[in-house]
Amino acid sequence: MAGKTRIVERNGIGGMLMLMTYVGAAIYFISHSDGSFWAVILGLLQAVVWPVYVVYEVLGALSV
Repeated sequence: MAGKTRIVERNGIGGMLMLMTYVGAAIYFISHSDGSFWAVILGLLQAVVWPVYVVYEVLGALSV
């Protein structure tokens, strides 16, 4: 085994969780669109940044 390097990735569950949340958010935003091409593209982009919406709403609720 001289000269060989073994690399083990141990972050599988985090990636899987992120993928599942993205797919769920994409389904949510696309299902609430009108179904046109650009609405679907917008839904996919919103699925990427949905945590920003959550943080904005939480901070807005805390400042009341």
